[in-house]
Amino acid sequence: MVSENRMGRPMVGVLLAAAVLAVGQVQAQDEQLYVARDLVPEGTLVAAEGPAVDGDGFLYCVNIGSAGTIARITPEGEASLFTALPAGSKGNGIRFDESGTMYVADYAGHNILVVEMRTGAVSVLAHEPRMNQPNDLAMDMNGRLYASDPNWSANSGQLWRVDRDGTTTLLDSGMGTTNGVEVGLGDATLYVNESNQRNVWAYDLSPAGEVSNKRLLIRFDDYGMDGMRGDVEGNLYITRYGKGTVAVVSPAGELVREVDLVADNPTNIAFGGPDGRTAYVTTADRGNVETFRVQAPGRTWALLYSAIICPVAPVTWGSVKSGG
Repeated sequence: MVSENRMGRPMVGVLLAAAVLAVGQVQAQDEQLYVARDLVPEGTLVAAEGPAVDGDGFLYCVNIGSAGTIARITPEGEASLFTALPAGSKGNGIRFDESGTMYVADYAGHNILVVEMRTGAVSVLAHEPRMNQPNDLAMDMNGRLYASDPNWSANSGQLWRVDRDGTTTLLDSGMGTTNGVEVGLGDATLYVNESNQRNVWAYDLSPAGEVSNKRLLIRFDDYGMDGMRGDVEGNLYITRYGKGTVAVVSPAGELVREVDLVADNPTNIAFGGPDGRTAYVTTADRGNVETFRVQAPGRTWALLYSAIICPVAPVTWGSVKSGG
């Protein structure tokens, strides 16, 4: 195990990326990458968002059949109702922590919800009336959540941190329509994009969860953006709403590639599969999930489940957090 006390967060990210990426490169040699196909049929989901993968490989998305629900999808593409949110709540971004607990951004109720996976029971971690409509979620290695918070009618947005005890802290305001949010390797960087303004911003992220040194990572000249997730190389996978692609952007802000989708309006993305190299993309216009294989595993998948492919020296959220 790697101890935070000995090596610090950036070094943890480097070691994790190297170990998991080495396995991924070997496994990727004989397969077709970045070619999208349907995981579930069109119309399976309504206003499809989410998504997130648990330790058993199941994919979870919001809104199956009707708004205010959460779907569970098997790796083979069989979708079913997992649970319903409380009356008046509507989910968007989903995240899992190292214990397997699910967190859901409830944009209608101004809440961050907690879902108990054994029973499907839903409770409120944080209620923040100052939130416009919490949208997407990211999580650092200490289990702190970061929430984008757009105000679509005002074309503006905010950025929040939600601690494990439910305490909310406003990190930035006066922004554009904040949407996708992600933590970079080693918890050194926090990324957030603005859908309508087409900007992706990067902040330095401190060990205490504070942000500083805001700078523009990349700006697109056309179309919008929605969710984004990182891989163990530090790349961001950004859904291009209206363009029907997923843009892969390097830590230096360079456009590495664009993955073509069938849908025009992809919403969010997650990584899973047996090695963390399967990308799942929810779509608004098709109401389904498209999937494709990638070169490098997802960052969050590697932190949570790297023991599956790196059993000798896995780096997990628990080991980093406890320093043991």
